[in-house]
Amino acid sequence: MKKEKLNVAEFSLEELNAKIVSENAAVTKMKLNHAISPMENPMVIRETRKVVARLKTELTKRKNQN
Repeated sequence: MKKEKLNVAEFSLEELNAKIVSENAAVTKMKLNHAISPMENPMVIRETRKVVARLKTELTKRKNQN
């Protein structure tokens, strides 16, 4: 079961910043929960980090265009 790929190019700057903050919080929460009791699928942490990286890349790309 694959997740749908995010199309980060469609997000506005405010949406990008909000999504980065929320995904970073989710990664932190998952890491803490995984340290206390192991997750069933710890690869979710890695995939969420990759989503954050994609969002930050798009944000940087837009800042450099201006």
